[in-house]
Amino acid sequence: MNISLSTETNLQNQLARHLQRLRKQQKLSRQALEKISTVPAPTIKKFETTGQISLRQFLLLWECLDNIDRLAMLLNQRHNNTLAHPTTIEQVLADEF
Repeated sequence: MNISLSTETNLQNQLARHLQRLRKQQKLSRQALEKISTVPAPTIKKFETTGQISLRQFLLLWECLDNIDRLAMLLNQRHNNTLAHPTTIEQVLADEF
């Protein structure tokens, strides 16, 4: 079990803000993003305001707005154990991870 100060809700909201920021940087309306991602504009709005979305739709949006390989790299890093996590409170306090 990993100790984390982040919550699922915080992470969902951060991801929603990230994709919303990218959408706006690319000067895409929700309707324009709907056309290229196949995710309905009301779903995009709900995601941007609540962080709630299906994994499939999230991946479709990410693929249109960011590099999907960045997500794959996170999985590969974790699998290769390059992201170290503390396993004891002593490691957290000593910053030995």
